[in-house]
Amino acid sequence: MSDVRVIIQRDSEREERVVTTGTTAAELFAGERSVIAARVAGELKDLSYPVQDGETVEGVEISSEDGLNILRHSTAHVMAQAVQELFPEAKLGIGPPVRDGFYYDFDVEKPFTPEDLKAIEKKMQEIQKRGQRFSRRVVTDEAAREELADEPYKLELIGLKGSASHDDGADVEVGAGELTIYDNLDAKTGELCWKDLCRGPHLPTTRNIPAFKLMRNAAAYWRGSEKNPMLQRIYGTAWPSKEELKAHLEFLAEAEKRDHRKLGSELDLFSIPEQIGSGLAVFHPKGGIIRRVMEDYSRRRHEEEGYEFVYTPHATKGKLFETSGHLDWYADGMYPPMQLDEGVDYYLKPMNCPMHNLIFDARGRSYRELPLRLFEFGTVYRYEKSGVVHGLTRARGFTQDDAHIYCTREQMSEELDKTLTFVLNLLRDYGLTDFYLELSTKDPEKFVGSDEAWEEATETLRQVAEKQGLPLVPDPGGAAFYGPKISVQTKDAIGRTWQMSTIQLDFNLPERFDLEYTAADGSKTRPVMIHRALFGSIERFFAVLLEHYAGAFPAWLAPVQAVGIPIGDAHVDHLEKFADAARKQGLRIEVDSSSDRMQKKIRNAQKQKVPFMVIAGDEDMANGAVSFRYRDGSQENGIPVDEAIAKIAKVVEERAQV
Repeated sequence: MSDVRVIIQRDSEREERVVTTGTTAAELFAGERSVIAARVAGELKDLSYPVQDGETVEGVEISSEDGLNILRHSTAHVMAQAVQELFPEAKLGIGPPVRDGFYYDFDVEKPFTPEDLKAIEKKMQEIQKRGQRFSRRVVTDEAAREELADEPYKLELIGLKGSASHDDGADVEVGAGELTIYDNLDAKTGELCWKDLCRGPHLPTTRNIPAFKLMRNAAAYWRGSEKNPMLQRIYGTAWPSKEELKAHLEFLAEAEKRDHRKLGSELDLFSIPEQIGSGLAVFHPKGGIIRRVMEDYSRRRHEEEGYEFVYTPHATKGKLFETSGHLDWYADGMYPPMQLDEGVDYYLKPMNCPMHNLIFDARGRSYRELPLRLFEFGTVYRYEKSGVVHGLTRARGFTQDDAHIYCTREQMSEELDKTLTFVLNLLRDYGLTDFYLELSTKDPEKFVGSDEAWEEATETLRQVAEKQGLPLVPDPGGAAFYGPKISVQTKDAIGRTWQMSTIQLDFNLPERFDLEYTAADGSKTRPVMIHRALFGSIERFFAVLLEHYAGAFPAWLAPVQAVGIPIGDAHVDHLEKFADAARKQGLRIEVDSSSDRMQKKIRNAQKQKVPFMVIAGDEDMANGAVSFRYRDGSQENGIPVDEAIAKIAKVVEERAQV
């Protein structure tokens, strides 16, 4: 047998090795149990892949991003095998890895029950212990159609070869190259146990699956289209160790406690009435207080930074969105038109920027007015599919804190720098501190304007982002059609990442709207436009803060900053006078004068996550004082009334958490 030379890549180290023809990637990494696949010339391969002369081979660790995807997709195959062993009539859909787990879609006669999921998980454990081998097999389209004749959804996927979408997970089944089927083979006899159309790669055997759990099931349209059949989707999660699975499940339990929809109901903050419609929320009085305080503080800070406030209507003639390009590029995300004024199309606005352009263009502009910073709390409407609508974080109607800045080319870099600094500092004021930046660049299939303008805009944003000293992560192809953007990403109290503010640099909409200002030399010049949403939307930011604080807002945002709790009826009047004095200083205080016992009143205040419980008894009354009880159960006694009010006011003013 002839020898072949290969390079084994480990991080920055390269090791040249001479091996015999037919040596597999598994043999190169023998003894390295954490390596579950290989990367060869940038492509992921099974460990059974025979290495070729001159190739560079890198081991894929199970805990890496690619390794986790392979683990989870392999577990999805085991789940599908278990389903078909228990429900032989089930037809297979798609089973891709997703963030933190996997799913698989099935066409079955009736939805899966919780008992079904327990049985499926038990069967998966049996398959995992059998140590079945995942074996890759190349097939022709014709052979695949013959083998999978009883799987109608797989037959459809075969026809998509070369054009399968990542969005619906079809690309895990068929790619642009050869068609492959993965067989699950008995570890001892090599007998076929199950098979699935799949690109791979996979783990070597089912025994390489360390820890998994099925989570839930839901209905899902085939390939995400409402025109297609409704299938049953089972979600699961898989991890490199039982400890990591346990930590993930604990994280999910904490996230569930913080779910803004749950807290919104428990704390009486907002609701999404069925009579109004999915994705369209109403804010209750307490939620309205939080929202108003958020908006008022934002308004004040914008005024300090030189922004001017504008207001625009909720609907417009369609011609405006033809000019902006939204009807060309964004029509799927817009509500359908209303026919008014003898057949004229009117649309609910999905964006505020076209209307702000009309404000800029309402009269002649001079270079002396620039930069012109227009700001609006503008309500917009986007037609999100029902399957992606999620409380306040993915809504159909929401209010953006939207700003558009018009400046000269020379002012552009400084204005972007000031804007990004302002954005980050304002987010910090709301209690978010852990950030990184994402730079979204041109989608080559979906853009307007010249390549040169895009290159200039992208490089300018890159330089501005780097000045902040925060990690900068590329997002290739993630820009809107009119310009690149910086997204501020933040981590919340339990480590989840949320996209917050976006800043987009736009040379194209000023061109499409023929915007001009008079330069110092009297010439007509095109302004540069900066799009900036700080919260993204008020509703979404409200939800993020609600989950970040688990409902226990700092006192400046809390709907009720303090509640007076009398030990007995004789102490109510003392606390009412305290509350009156506090309200005169702008504090939000209630007194619980109900017939409940004191301990019940304390529990009620704790459930409502009130920052200060102000307790009064005989001794407090005699000394003109009150006592504080905090959320954590600690207490501070005998505080003079004026000092107590000043202390609450100071915590509110400093936006501190207690």
